[in-house]
Amino acid sequence: RAGGGNMNRIIIPVICFAMASFLVGCATEPRLPEQSGMAKTLVLEQALTGLIRGDGTVTDITGDITRFKVEIHGDWDGSILTLIEDFKYEDGKKERKTWKLASLGNGRFQGIREDVIGTAAVYQDGNAVRLDYQVTLDTSFGQLDCRFRDLLYLEPDGSVKNTATVSKLGIRLAQVNITMQPETPSATVYRRASDPDTSALPSP
Repeated sequence: RAGGGNMNRIIIPVICFAMASFLVGCATEPRLPEQSGMAKTLVLEQALTGLIRGDGTVTDITGDITRFKVEIHGDWDGSILTLIEDFKYEDGKKERKTWKLASLGNGRFQGIREDVIGTAAVYQDGNAVRLDYQVTLDTSFGQLDCRFRDLLYLEPDGSVKNTATVSKLGIRLAQVNITMQPETPSATVYRRASDPDTSALPSP
């Protein structure tokens, strides 16, 4: 779920540093928090419908931090979860990304987005939800494919936490942290048992 476009400016200056540094460990997926710290199971199509606002940071491996705000409009039609994400970075840059996540049943989805290569794998992991996808970034060095691995879970206060690692060739380049708060949650509660088993994604 983390944004991709403005990552160019954030990530590219540290790539050469990352490749040369012996102190940089291999990238790993975000860790699940202790179950006691998680309010309940995150059901993606319930937690991310309606209007959601969030505050986030991108921290590169040099320790530089870029802050941003995001406003998400989520719509669930019973088989497709559409997330329209509007990002505003502290330097004033704005960008919009649109996810379309097709339910495959049992908490699994396949996702497409404008800048994602192929499809994103989305699946339940205990009380949390994980996303795994590749994004092509346009840089001064040419196009660069980076891997994003997201973890989403519910906090006890009802907010949604999204942490993500960004990597290239197994080297972690950045970490993204977003805390999202539903403003106008959907009035309809959907049960996964009634979800259709969708094997085909909609056209981008």
